[in-house]
Amino acid sequence: MVTAQPPTGTLPRLSSASGRWIVAATVLGSSVAMLDGTVVNIALPRIGEALDADVAGLQWTLSGYTLTLASFILLGGALGDRLGRRKVFVWGTIGFAIASMLCGLAWNIEVLVAARILQGIAGALLTPGSLALISASIDREDRGAAIGIWSGLGGVAGAIGPLLGGALVEVAGWRSVFFLNLPLCVAVVLVAIRHVPESKDPNPPGKLDMLGALVVALGLGALTYGLIDAAIAYSALGLVLLIGFVVIELRSDHPLVPPRLFASRIFLAANLVTFAVYAALGGVFFLLLLQLQLVAGYTPLASGVATIPITLLMLALSARAGRWGQRVGPRMPMTIGPVVAAVGLLLMLRIDTDASYWLDVLPGIVVFGLGLSILVAPLTGAVLGSVPTAEAGIASGVNNAVARTSQLLAVAALPGLAGLTGSAFGDTDQFAHGFRVAMMICVGLLLLGGALAATMIKKPTREEVPDCVDCKPHCGINGPAIQPRSTLTEGVR
Repeated sequence: MVTAQPPTGTLPRLSSASGRWIVAATVLGSSVAMLDGTVVNIALPRIGEALDADVAGLQWTLSGYTLTLASFILLGGALGDRLGRRKVFVWGTIGFAIASMLCGLAWNIEVLVAARILQGIAGALLTPGSLALISASIDREDRGAAIGIWSGLGGVAGAIGPLLGGALVEVAGWRSVFFLNLPLCVAVVLVAIRHVPESKDPNPPGKLDMLGALVVALGLGALTYGLIDAAIAYSALGLVLLIGFVVIELRSDHPLVPPRLFASRIFLAANLVTFAVYAALGGVFFLLLLQLQLVAGYTPLASGVATIPITLLMLALSARAGRWGQRVGPRMPMTIGPVVAAVGLLLMLRIDTDASYWLDVLPGIVVFGLGLSILVAPLTGAVLGSVPTAEAGIASGVNNAVARTSQLLAVAALPGLAGLTGSAFGDTDQFAHGFRVAMMICVGLLLLGGALAATMIKKPTREEVPDCVDCKPHCGINGPAIQPRSTLTEGVR
C-alpha cells in the first residue's frame, strides 16, 4: 500500500492504459453524484404524486441528502487522506449504491428521506476523493491534462443530466433515477479496485474532529427541521448547536474548519458571497422545475431540456470567466455575475400557465446562465487565491460545504416564506404565486451577494491564480469543486 507520494516518473502517465483507467474511475465517480442531484430535482413532482407527499416531503427529499453531505464532506476528505483515498472512495461508492437502491425501493416518503440521508453520508465519502485520486495517482507532468479531462467530462455529465433524468422519469418512472446509479457505481468500484493505486497523506493530522462533525450535523438537522415544519424550538436548538460548533472549532487543535482561514478578508468575503448566491441557486433549482411541471404543464423531459442552456453556457464560458478573473481580480466578475443572474430570475417571473418556452422560459434561463458563468469560476479562484498554497485544499472544501449548507437552508426556508406549504403542491394558482414570491427572495439574495463582493473585495487576491479546477467548467451549480491537497497538485499549471 502506498503511504506517501512516489517521486515523479513512478506514477502512470495519462497516455498509458493505467492512467486512462484512473481518469475513467474518477470521472464516473464524480458523475454519479452530479447526475443524482440533477435527475432527482426533475423527478420531484412524480415522487410527490406517487408517494402522496406534500411540499415538506419534497423539501426533505432534497434536504435529507444535502444535510449529511454538507455536514460530513470535510470529514470525508480527511478520512481519505488518513485511511486511504481509494479505500474511502470505494466505500463511498458502495454506500451510495446501497442507499440509491433503498431510494428506488421506497414505499413511502419517510423511507425515501431516510435513504436520502444515508445517500448523503456516502456522497460525503465519494465526492472529495474524485479529484484527489487523480492528483495522487497520475504522473505530475500529466496531472494538468488529466484534471482538464476530468473537468470537461464532468461538465458533459452535468449537461446531459437534465435530458437523461427527464427521459428516465417519463419512460421508466421516478424510481429509475435512483436505480440508474447502481450499474454506474458497480463500474466505478470494479475499475477503482483493479486500476487505481492506493495513496495516503504521509503526515495526517493526529486526530479527526469527530465531535465537530457530529455537532454541526445535529445543528443543521435541527435547524432544517425547524425551518421546514415552522418549529421555533427546533430552529433555536439548531442555532445553539451551530454556535457550539463554532466554539468547538475555535478551541480545537485539529478543527474541521480551521478558524485561521477566516483571518483573510477575501476568504471571508468569498464565503459570504457563496452563502448568499448558492442559497439563491438552491431555491431556484428546487422550485423552477416544479413550476415548469406543475404550473406550466411541462413533462419531466421538457422541463429537463428547458434548463440545459444553463449548463451549456457554463461549459462554454467558465474557463474564459476564470481567466478574466485572473486578469482583473475577482471583485468585478463576483459583482457583475450575481446581478446578471438576478435579471434572469426577474425574467423567469413570466413563467406561468401554458408558458411559451421561446418567449417566457428561455430568455430568463439564458440570462441566469450567463450570470452564473461570469461568477462561479472567479469565485472559486478568489477562495483559492486568498489562502496560502498549502491550505488551498481545505479552503476549497470549506467553500464547498458553505455552498451546500446555504442550499440546504434555502430549500428548507423558502417554501414557507413564499406560502408554499400544505396543499400548495396540488393548487396551481397558489404554487404560481409562491414561486413568484420565492424568486423575488432569490433576487434579493443574488443582489446581496453582488453587494458583498463590491464592498468587501478591494483588490485582486494575487496576480495569477493557477489554471486548475477553478478555471474549468466542472465548477457547477451544486457546489464549487473541491481541490485536492496542495501537496498533491504541485506542478499542476
